Amino acid sequence: MDSGQLPSRSYIPKSPHGPFPYSPADLTPMDVGNDSSFYNVPRFVTHIDDNAILNLRKYYDSVLPRQGRILDFCSSWISHYPPEVQDAAAAGTLDVLGVGMNAPELSKNPALKGWAVQDLNEDPEVRLPGSREGNLDASTCVVSIDYLTRPVEVLQSIRRQTNEGGQVHLIVSSRCFPSKAVGRWLDVGEEERLDMVGDYLWWSGWRNIEIQTLVVGTWRRDPLWVVRGENIAKSAGTPVGRVLV
Repeated sequence: MDSGQLPSRSYIPKSPHGPFPYSPADLTPMDVGNDSSFYNVPRFVTHIDDNAILNLRKYYDSVLPRQGRILDFCSSWISHYPPEVQDAAAAGTLDVLGVGMNAPELSKNPALKGWAVQDLNEDPEVRLPGSREGNLDASTCVVSIDYLTRPVEVLQSIRRQTNEGGQVHLIVSSRCFPSKAVGRWLDVGEEERLDMVGDYLWWSGWRNIEIQTLVVGTWRRDPLWVVRGENIAKSAGTPVGRVLV
């Protein structure tokens, strides 16, 4: 993948100092039932096609650190990290932690040094596995940001635990469980969805937000994007807009 030849753009908030632009109804899924029950059955499948996985691994290879600490949230039995990242984890120079909804899936993920089951829609304060919290250098989330009903709170929690200069990488595809995706996600097109994720990051305090195409979709292959942000003011408290709840 030559990322320089793929579409990339800076995210620009439409009303940077105004209130969070989405209502509770926008962030409510069709199925408001208990998420723990929905995700109770292990799903040992991939939710993007092989070409998207290949390009995602190439992207991760170019942006993820080889030492420090990574969090994969909304994780499962596979994180799609490249061999170089998994080798660093195996060598002990990189801690890879996972937070997800299904214990059997998380227990099979070879990249994770530690993992925890947590329903982020019920408790958006991300609790890292193990005794040492914080000090994250990067976080990833693969095709699951559309299921979070309290995305700003989740992303604020992760930012508070991220070292200055650390990044979050939110991977977006055209696939989803329609009953669990938040309402507005199903009502808008691809570009509006990407800007919506950019809004999540902006209103949770992340900056230098960019939207990059990883795969241009065709009838034969899944499209794939990343919306990423940087923690530029961990302790200073980057000003953010008001969040309506």
